Amino acid sequence: MPRLFTGLEVPNEVARELAMLRGGIYGARWIDVENYHITLRFIGDIDHSRARDIFSELGRVRRKGFTVTLDELASFGGDKPRAIVAKAKAAQPLLDLQAEVERTVRRAGMPPEPRKFVPHVTLARLKTTSPMAVADYLGARGFLFSPRFEAKRFVLFSSRDSVGGGPYVVEAAYPLM
Repeated sequence: MPRLFTGLEVPNEVARELAMLRGGIYGARWIDVENYHITLRFIGDIDHSRARDIFSELGRVRRKGFTVTLDELASFGGDKPRAIVAKAKAAQPLLDLQAEVERTVRRAGMPPEPRKFVPHVTLARLKTTSPMAVADYLGARGFLFSPRFEAKRFVLFSSRDSVGGGPYVVEAAYPLM
């Protein structure tokens, strides 16, 4: 069974800039730079027949390319921090693409995504990191220089069933006109 999700790839030059934020926090497991992405829709472990349906349906998505701006370094998890992320500005073209991908995946028979879409690039996963350590890290590096990139396509990724999921493999690419 493949484990699938859709997303936007982060170009190498932006990934290198984000990689400069690595280090300085105990207990962080830093994501490999080549696996940086913005998830549009996590699909999960599905059978090959459903995967083919999703692959086909995603080919019908028609959207224009747009600029993605990463504008905030943050953490997820509150009192039990679980990730350091670079949040993307929730610009309308990004929100529209995500909504269309969500509708498309649901038409292919998947249940609705229960979580609210918060566009971001995960930089590190945290297990035993204290909230104070995260606050100190963000305080020292909280200035994000607003790297931008052009989203010219979205992709269907597969991943291993493991902690953190990588390495990710592009199974299909869908152009943004």
